[in-house]
Amino acid sequence: MTDQPNTPQLYLITPVGAAASTLGPLLAEVMDRFPVACLRIPGAGTEEELGRIADLAREIAHARDVAVVIEDHVLLAQRHGLDGVHLTNGARGVRHARKELGQDAIVGTFCGASRHDGMNAAEAGADYVSFGPCGATALGHGELAPLDLFQWWSEMIEIPVVAEGALTPALIGQLAPVTDFIALGAEIWSQPDPVETLGNLWR
Repeated sequence: MTDQPNTPQLYLITPVGAAASTLGPLLAEVMDRFPVACLRIPGAGTEEELGRIADLAREIAHARDVAVVIEDHVLLAQRHGLDGVHLTNGARGVRHARKELGQDAIVGTFCGASRHDGMNAAEAGADYVSFGPCGATALGHGELAPLDLFQWWSEMIEIPVVAEGALTPALIGQLAPVTDFIALGAEIWSQPDPVETLGNLWR
């Protein structure tokens, strides 16, 4: 997929609550097998455990020229030498994160299914905007990010867009022409063989 022009890149999200001691080998295997463009660390966990995961992820990802962002924790991103943050509250916090991390840092943000929030985030200086969930899930507010939101964004807005949340092979096929990145995380880590599952999703 990523060898073709105008197709999205893979944006990988590490498993929520993963212990650094067990994450390393699995993460390295996935990143050796698939061309990951960006790695995101969920923000849940203690400061100490998140710090260990941040150091581990940075070491593995940077060795493969892959950027690493962490959800919401600006200070942890600075302290552990990460490439930036992924904010989970829309446009709020974009300017603050940019001020703290500098112009070279990655500042992305999740905007649910809101075109308005996405536009505000882009105007505030976000490097990318993420919409989701794209598939049916009981998590969150239950509002899905529809295909036409991505179609409109890709035609009207220059800021890259990420599709995430409950993705299936069929949804990825539909979204591929109108997204810059496909974010996968729980879809693979919840399965017995994450590498095989990712292979089935990412063709």
